[in-house]
Amino acid sequence: MIYVTHDQVEAMTLADRIVVLNAGRVEQVGTPMELYMNPASRFVAEFIGSPRMNVIEGEIAADFGAAACGIRPEHMTISRAQGRWAGKVLLSEELGSDTFIHVETESAGMLNVRAPGAQDFASGERVFVTPDETALHRFNAAGLAVSA
Repeated sequence: MIYVTHDQVEAMTLADRIVVLNAGRVEQVGTPMELYMNPASRFVAEFIGSPRMNVIEGEIAADFGAAACGIRPEHMTISRAQGRWAGKVLLSEELGSDTFIHVETESAGMLNVRAPGAQDFASGERVFVTPDETALHRFNAAGLAVSA
């Protein structure tokens, strides 16, 4: 059966295979987890996943050998003591099993971090965010995935 939807959460939960289209062009075909774990383009990386992938550009991306780098919220840690990017908590959403912490970093821009369980980060609190570099996705200037 073929089912058409613009809702990526619906596609991830119902599909055996997904075809991601962008302006009528096929971006990638694969299982939901193939698309999630190995997006072929920045478009697929940002489209698949809830909340969406964080994308970092500029000097930081260049340091990782890319025009843009993507990191999923669950592939970052947050600390009050130390880490790669310093920032300030804008909002903390406690959901019981997870907490989403929205951090405005000084160098990497706005990042959404998923932390396990209940976390008690307050708005305005200074924190540090560190990506799991093994889970970093790199994209060239055309938006295509490149290897490390």
